[in-house]
Amino acid sequence: MIACEGILTMRGGMTSHAAVVARGMGKCCITGCAAALIDEEARTLTIDGKVYTDKDVLSLDGSTGSVYSGDIKKVAPDLSSGNFGRLMSWVDEARQMKVRTNADTPRDAHQAKLFGAEGIGLCRTEHMFFDKDKIFSFRKMILAETKEERVAALAEIEPLQQKDFEGLFEEMNGLNVNVRLLDPPLHEFLPQEEDKIEELAKATGHTVEYIHKRIEELHEFNPMMGHRGCRLDVSYPEIGEMQTKAIVKAAIAVNARKGLHIEPEIMIPLTLDLKEFKFVKAIVTRTADEVIKAAGVNMKYHVGTMIEIPRAALLSGEIAEEAEFFSFGTNDLTQLTFGFSRDDASKFLPDYYGNKIFEEDPFKTLDQHGVGRLIKLSVKEGRATRPELHVGVCGETGGEPNSIQFYHDAGLDYVSCSPFRVPVARLAAAQAAIRSPRKK
Repeated sequence: MIACEGILTMRGGMTSHAAVVARGMGKCCITGCAAALIDEEARTLTIDGKVYTDKDVLSLDGSTGSVYSGDIKKVAPDLSSGNFGRLMSWVDEARQMKVRTNADTPRDAHQAKLFGAEGIGLCRTEHMFFDKDKIFSFRKMILAETKEERVAALAEIEPLQQKDFEGLFEEMNGLNVNVRLLDPPLHEFLPQEEDKIEELAKATGHTVEYIHKRIEELHEFNPMMGHRGCRLDVSYPEIGEMQTKAIVKAAIAVNARKGLHIEPEIMIPLTLDLKEFKFVKAIVTRTADEVIKAAGVNMKYHVGTMIEIPRAALLSGEIAEEAEFFSFGTNDLTQLTFGFSRDDASKFLPDYYGNKIFEEDPFKTLDQHGVGRLIKLSVKEGRATRPELHVGVCGETGGEPNSIQFYHDAGLDYVSCSPFRVPVARLAAAQAAIRSPRKK
């Protein structure tokens, strides 16, 4: 996807993971184009009986889902001046919620700042591990047979990840940066193709059979509900330790270099109750305090959690005893509340629209009746325990206007969305404040 100019798929919907990642990258993406027949072996694409090869050029309009033959003329918009600039200055005067961005690289962060983002609400650290400089060491960590081997492999990654965080902190120049600890299940980082497995075996000294065995051990029937998020830190605390070191060392280095006062926000994903959160938070705070003490500086940091499991929303009053902030991950919260997968739901949701069961995709626009009720409850109970609790949202609905109205009314401090949705989120936040202004 990084190499692509645009993405066109036969399957999926606008809230499939491919579409979500593409939006974050600012790539045009059309999913679920049923008329397209892709022959991977022949390297051809057939649409309405016409065959296209890799010599042909297609133009994609992600707003309408239209696919055009040929290279259509494009014009880059001017977002800094003229009518657009004037409108956005009015927007920022009116709105009462901040707008952050979901960004994992300095490039994404820079683009979001051009669009007016006021910080990073979600940095997905797993995207950093897929970089070619880190993936090998991370795979060594997964294949390790002892804790010592895991720690040694993670030590190779730490300075590289620290450099990534330094780039983000420098680009944001003192604005809030919320870094989420590792979230996906480990099997996603291992190769699936036989030639890649053989290559990894040669490089690590493991046998092909051992790697196959490890892949089989990590296989899960429903990995999105399996060994991921903070559960990884419960099983492998050394992962959380390495990431915390990289985050805190990066903040200290950039503060010293640029004379800033960065207070990093470290977010623990997929929390389900207070005991679990306290266990992982202890790993973070112990490691961070050691790094800060060794550096001889006085730097603050904040530890909070993503509320993306219904149980966590129901127990928010307890979790807020330890969490300094909440961020609602509405992708997983919607998935787990409804009980269906956002990657597979596009196969049957059209039947629900046709039969008037749903009016729209609950992954695109927040389900205010069910998921929204959990969010309101979580905000209310969390702030009853900790009145100063900072609350935001970083799921896909954080950039959707109708959902933003709900978040304003629910009392959230900010919404966070992909860089290219920031202007729309700013406008929607202003409209929400005009419709129902909060008490000063």
